[in-house]
Amino acid sequence: MIWVKNILITGRPRCGKTTMIVRMIGYLNSAGGFFTQELLSGNQRIGFRIVTLEGEIGILAKRGFKSIFRLGRYGINLRDLDDVGVAAIEKALENKEVVIIDEIGKMELFSQRFRRVVLRALDSNRRVLGTIQQSEDPFLRRIRLRRDTAILELRLDNQEAVFRHLREVFYHE
Repeated sequence: MIWVKNILITGRPRCGKTTMIVRMIGYLNSAGGFFTQELLSGNQRIGFRIVTLEGEIGILAKRGFKSIFRLGRYGINLRDLDDVGVAAIEKALENKEVVIIDEIGKMELFSQRFRRVVLRALDSNRRVLGTIQQSEDPFLRRIRLRRDTAILELRLDNQEAVFRHLREVFYHE
């Protein structure tokens, strides 16, 4: 097994990337950062929230949210992304062994602070476990090409294998 400092999970929408991150959090002794959750109204997705490992919650994007930054029908809440998500990454860089970043994607890339802290985390002496969208973007491409970063593709048929691999990499160090 080749050791790399940063591991990012990619895959099609709804393949279980965030579920994999949340599942791995239980195996990490010293982790900080954030993951995302869908905001639901009944069975309908109306947005996304940011949840830090310390339990702080913010809104990343929501239908009807007024913002100059939009992706499809969602208004992007840069204030919560920066004040909750970016702040959680910065705090993890100060005193945790593993930085969780879920996700490095189109919504988050509207924030210049987010872009900078992602690069800081990847360049730091901390391990990074996160997710990255498959979409084409120069910033995402630059991350995918890093020599210190492995990209694992998650599919419905390989979830247990990816989980075992991640657990071995992070739990047995």
